[in-house]
Amino acid sequence: MKSEVNYKYPSVEDLRIRAKSKIPKFAFEYLDGGCNNDVNLKKNTERIRDIELKPKYLVDYKAPSLKTELFGHTYDAPFGISPVGLQGLMWPKSPEILAKAAYDHNIPFMLSTVTTASIEIIAEITEGKAWFQLYHPAEDSVTKDILKRAKAAECPVLVILADVPSFGYRPRDIRNGLSMPPKMTITNIINAIKRPHWSLQTLINGQPSFEILKPYMPKNLNISQLAKFMDGTFSGRLNEDKIKKIRDLWKGKLVLKGAESVHDVEKAYQLGLDGVIISNHGGRQVDVGQATIDSLKTIAPLYKDKFTVMMDSGIRGGADVARVMASGADFSFMGRTFMYGVSALGRKGGNHTIAMLKTQLTQVMEQMSCGEIKDLQSKLVLK
Repeated sequence: MKSEVNYKYPSVEDLRIRAKSKIPKFAFEYLDGGCNNDVNLKKNTERIRDIELKPKYLVDYKAPSLKTELFGHTYDAPFGISPVGLQGLMWPKSPEILAKAAYDHNIPFMLSTVTTASIEIIAEITEGKAWFQLYHPAEDSVTKDILKRAKAAECPVLVILADVPSFGYRPRDIRNGLSMPPKMTITNIINAIKRPHWSLQTLINGQPSFEILKPYMPKNLNISQLAKFMDGTFSGRLNEDKIKKIRDLWKGKLVLKGAESVHDVEKAYQLGLDGVIISNHGGRQVDVGQATIDSLKTIAPLYKDKFTVMMDSGIRGGADVARVMASGADFSFMGRTFMYGVSALGRKGGNHTIAMLKTQLTQVMEQMSCGEIKDLQSKLVLK
């Protein structure tokens, strides 16, 4: 399709800076921050960028292809859009914008249980190609109904979370009143007024809400009641029994996200899952672990030939995608990267960000003389 790169913002950092100027402080800090002291948030990207590739120029070479097969579908690039909660808070209709861009560019879009668009709307936009990430309801009846909706929407892949036994301790969000659920303080209202474009778009599109959970929520809840509902609705700690129940209920592809240890990956393999996403929730859940790329380097050699090994957290550009794929990942995902794009450029942000990443990745492949994504692994400098 026609490139929609806006060359005023040719990097993810450019989009991040623009997003900071476009959306209220509370929304930007929710998007941009990690947990505790942001150690893992920073380390994720830093460790990815320690990876080096060695080019070979004087070789027979054909034009590069980014096409990558994943779960029987050939995507146009080896990266997809990770789930992000409360997307409509950062920019109105963000999940719809990103889902449409993902569909147009033929890359996977993953919808979160706690985002601001319904399964049904996203399924319509993507013609049933969107993946769904399940936060774990405490009640089996809610789990069954959500999975029934995901099946009716023809979601090809269900993703279950291992890394939410508790919500991360996020000082910025606590100060801003954006713990779960969010609330508007006087300071937040003032910050919103300072961002008139965001405020106008929010007014036009309506206050964001947990669209997927609406059928299970009592009507007209106030903030304290909503907090109690959210605490009572989710039981975040995953275990073998929960996974077995979901495996029995879900006949499509099933993926564990948040795995960082060989122990957890082995459990997922033994329980019949189809793959894992090595992830630490973008540094938002735990601050004392290792960077996801280091977990990938340990896990990929052991399981790459058994089932699908993917990674997210810390990837901030096409060159980072190349580094991750060279390190053994079958596929990669990004969350913040795409939300920076939408927050910066609104409805054009999704297409811009995907096109920009494709351009960046293609340039790296041309430098490495790689005709296919899998060729990147042969360029990895071992340390």
